[in-house]
Amino acid sequence: MASISQTGDVVATPSNDNGSYTFALASLTSLFFMWGFITCLNDILIPHLKNVFSLNYTQAMLIQFCFFGAYFIVSLPAGALVKRVGYKQGIVGGLSIAAVGCALFYPAAAYQRYELFLGALFVLASGITLLQVAANPYVTALGKKETAASRLNMTQAFNAFGTTVAPYLGAVLILSGVVADASNITDADRLAEANAVQMPYLMLSVALLVMAAIFSALKLPTIEAIEQAPNESSGSAWQHSHLMLGALAIFVYVGAEVSIGSFLINFLGEEHIMGFSESQAAKYIGFYWGGAMVGRFTGALVMQKIAAGKVLAFNAVMATLFVLIAVFSQGSLAMWAILLVGLCNSIMFPTIFSLGLSQLGHHTSQGSGVLCLAIVGGAIIPLLQGVLADFIGVQLAFILPSLCYVYIAYYGLAGSRVKQPA
Repeated sequence: MASISQTGDVVATPSNDNGSYTFALASLTSLFFMWGFITCLNDILIPHLKNVFSLNYTQAMLIQFCFFGAYFIVSLPAGALVKRVGYKQGIVGGLSIAAVGCALFYPAAAYQRYELFLGALFVLASGITLLQVAANPYVTALGKKETAASRLNMTQAFNAFGTTVAPYLGAVLILSGVVADASNITDADRLAEANAVQMPYLMLSVALLVMAAIFSALKLPTIEAIEQAPNESSGSAWQHSHLMLGALAIFVYVGAEVSIGSFLINFLGEEHIMGFSESQAAKYIGFYWGGAMVGRFTGALVMQKIAAGKVLAFNAVMATLFVLIAVFSQGSLAMWAILLVGLCNSIMFPTIFSLGLSQLGHHTSQGSGVLCLAIVGGAIIPLLQGVLADFIGVQLAFILPSLCYVYIAYYGLAGSRVKQPA
């Protein structure tokens, strides 16, 4: 049940019914949408800035390296901050920092400096990291433990909705003026293409500040402490094997998902695949992320009846098969195979996250920080795939994500089992 703290706030415990927190959960969906939208815009920025600054694949992947590298640096301090100030203030702070990061795109474009873009991405991702650390465990706590994975999948579906609409809008607002032949790009073209990101990110900055003000004023349940069940041990979150294995699963999952999304435009532009222009290919990214949205709504219902670990393993096996088909085929078969991986990805992040936090008790905020720390896989694995793409080509480089999904299948079947530390 909910209780009233000394400050007059509602104190949530993990045993509450979902219906008690309908308003809080509904409010949080806007956060999941916004950070999904912003994160997916990186898939548009990569080919755009690659063209503007004449980058190779490895250099272009520094965009994801700086963005997701922020998770590695900021996650643990963010977990400590959320534990100190509370989930609501963590959300407000995350929105404010992300707004500053978006605003920094304006001077980065004006000076046409790639390193300034990377710095702006780092600040933006720092705010998103704080949001992740605060919002994900908040959702898992606002209801019954048994339905935590289903509940997080439902809110993450709105994250996928953001990633679905972002590629289309990004293609229209950012890529519509791209010079087709990068070898003939002039200084005036570079300035125009660099400036194309200014207004979209400035509008995002304003939207984030408005959301920060709204969340600051909202009366949401505050989770001052999560009760520890009798079978939950004390000690440190780092002692729980299912959390540590889950962190590795988050690492490879985010790495695989981001790598595929980052290379989709270039993959679909290959002559033996589809030969699309950048603006054409960008619109197909929506199918990749749209599959994730549909799958999360469906998965939220399926996991009411089937164990989350089994659903996770099944999706991982199917993702492995689709990636291998994309690697060893061509034309529309290769295109639709790689796009269908998005449907398989759908339930992975929220399911791994909820399985990793299972039975951590008062270590939940620390565990959330550990799992968000592992999102650095989105920095490392795309960079490695970029190196592979420079040496063996874009298509064969997709072998790397397929290996990531093999481990996720193992985690769903065995690694996610809770074993209390001695």
